[in-house]
Amino acid sequence: MLERELIYVTGLPRAGSTLLCQLLGQHPDIYSTGHSSPLCHTLDKLRATLSDDPFLLAQLDVDFELVYARLLNAYRGFMMGWFAETGQAWAVDKNRGWLGMIETLEQLDPDFKMLVCVRELSQVYGSIEAQHQKTLLLDFPDHLAGHSRYARANALFQDDGVIGRPLRALQSVQDLPPALQDRIFYVVFEHLMQAPQDVMHSIWSWLGTPRMEFNPAELAVKPHESDSYYRFKYPHTTRNAIAAPRQHAVPIRINTDIRVKFEWFYQLFYPGLLPSKQRQNPHKNS
Repeated sequence: MLERELIYVTGLPRAGSTLLCQLLGQHPDIYSTGHSSPLCHTLDKLRATLSDDPFLLAQLDVDFELVYARLLNAYRGFMMGWFAETGQAWAVDKNRGWLGMIETLEQLDPDFKMLVCVRELSQVYGSIEAQHQKTLLLDFPDHLAGHSRYARANALFQDDGVIGRPLRALQSVQDLPPALQDRIFYVVFEHLMQAPQDVMHSIWSWLGTPRMEFNPAELAVKPHESDSYYRFKYPHTTRNAIAAPRQHAVPIRINTDIRVKFEWFYQLFYPGLLPSKQRQNPHKNS
């Protein structure tokens, strides 16, 4: 078991994870820098490196149970060391990669709690495209600036795209045992914008932290993470008040393709946006 409770924040891009971390940080018992963290990727790379180490493999041959227990303790020690600077009971770690590490997390942190941010997909795309139009003289990290809008949308939603990768991980979560899925709380962007206090009260209740009140119009602001890494295409600005963003106009062809290709996503989170004949029971989480 870990000595400190970690809250894993993940989900789709442009879906409110920066705001969510800011709101979590309003709580006196929760430590939240609000920045994306390398912890997830570091653990994954550490696993890959150790799995190729001949000395470790030789030790596993001799006494697997002992050496595997060492690995478990070492991973957990690294995770706790990452937040050694705080004495708060809870710490927030944000990374989109956590969605693909759920089964590993179950072993490292059996009582883990994960908050997954989702947003209507055409608005995720629309937010990215709107920011690109403001920064046309800079290219995306994956060099999408020269694409047409349709081709850029297609690339963003590909399996290895900025939107497609976490979407595929989110789809794979639906195959996990119910007990594991119960460790996930879905934070719907539109709900967070409309009723931030209600959503946060639900989150704090689910986490088991004391309930607290806050004023959505008077939020504490910390320096947000660097945007140059993302070539300023995915800004992480924090503000002292919550204000719902404007609706982005999305071309009909792109919008239609998104809803057809990712019908499963709309069935889970936005069934009301599907034609009645396609609707099933909405997802149980909020």
